[in-house]
Amino acid sequence: MSHETQMILDRVVLVKVEANIYGARKKLKKEDLVLADGSKLPPEDLASLGSKRLLDPDKLTVFNRLKKEAERICLRVGTRFLGGFAVPVESAASITAELERIALDFAAAKTEFIAGYDAAVTDWVVRHPEFAGIIEQAVDSVEFVSTRLSFDFLVVSVGLPDSLPPADIARLESKIGSLSEQMFYEISVEANQLIEQSLLGKEQVTRNALRPIRRMRDKLDGLGFLDHRVAPVVSTIDDLLARIPNKGAIEGSILQEILATAMLLSDPDKTRRHGEGLLATQPPVVEETEEVIEYAESEPPAVLIVPTAPTPVIAESATDSPDFTDLFDGIFDDELEPESASDDWALEVLLDKNQTKLVTDSDADESNPSEHSAEPATVTAGDNEEADDSDQDYWF
Repeated sequence: MSHETQMILDRVVLVKVEANIYGARKKLKKEDLVLADGSKLPPEDLASLGSKRLLDPDKLTVFNRLKKEAERICLRVGTRFLGGFAVPVESAASITAELERIALDFAAAKTEFIAGYDAAVTDWVVRHPEFAGIIEQAVDSVEFVSTRLSFDFLVVSVGLPDSLPPADIARLESKIGSLSEQMFYEISVEANQLIEQSLLGKEQVTRNALRPIRRMRDKLDGLGFLDHRVAPVVSTIDDLLARIPNKGAIEGSILQEILATAMLLSDPDKTRRHGEGLLATQPPVVEETEEVIEYAESEPPAVLIVPTAPTPVIAESATDSPDFTDLFDGIFDDELEPESASDDWALEVLLDKNQTKLVTDSDADESNPSEHSAEPATVTAGDNEEADDSDQDYWF
């Protein structure tokens, strides 16, 4: 495994959110339908029947909302990875605290739902009396429904076993290498939401429009170690935010700059190219140049002593004689040569930062999510990934 891959793994933890929500649905059967004389259903290989609801779906809205809120919390500072979210190590504690709060809210909502489950089913039957039979025969017990409502999360560090086939190592490195692409994509989704909902066609906006900009900025800054082109993009956003007035509505040229920045962030490819272009235009810094020049200027005048003459002859200083103005040209060229930007720029910068690892609490009680989730465990790559088909949404 490459050093860069290991460095990224050392700087992130994997947060897995597991939210199971009761669907309150059952497959619709042929016998559930009342067909008119002479009508018939298409064969199963042509079309399949849908499902029937067993209670008002609004009763389950709170659970879906809490699940999406948990995902938003993780996406605020992290990016999707291996069926969970890769989150910077330094953000793990704050993420854990918020997920513990959601776990408590989920448990309270579950208690309330279970207590009113029978009443909810009865109300649904009353609202659809002509189909009472097909509803009642499919209703699940309270005990079964209770097992289908749960929320938990896990924070783990990702590592590799001592011996792993090269193909598996390459597969993991490929997934880690795609983290920056996923990060830029998620930024583009939020930027597009900001443009469509808050900026397009507006002559002025409130300061609430800055919240998505700041969220995107903080996410890029926290995950900057994934791609060296992130740092100049963050600097661009910082420069914009610094010039926004502290009070009043945002309008005029500064609003147009916000729109232009959001348009840039809405395109992952342009965002990467912008960061790369800014890096290319940054002047190289040579710290020794000034010291060398000062030493050259402080050199005392040269003294030329002719041994055959009865008295020493003092020659003119090279700096005073017009004939010797080019005497020292090029003598320090090697030291004044600016260093070119290398492909290891991001690695050298990242190595200067303190790297921290979370310590696994081996005595944690796994039955209590608020206890066992606060410390990361260590898992090895190569396990089957869980499909993550949850919808992602944003709010402003």
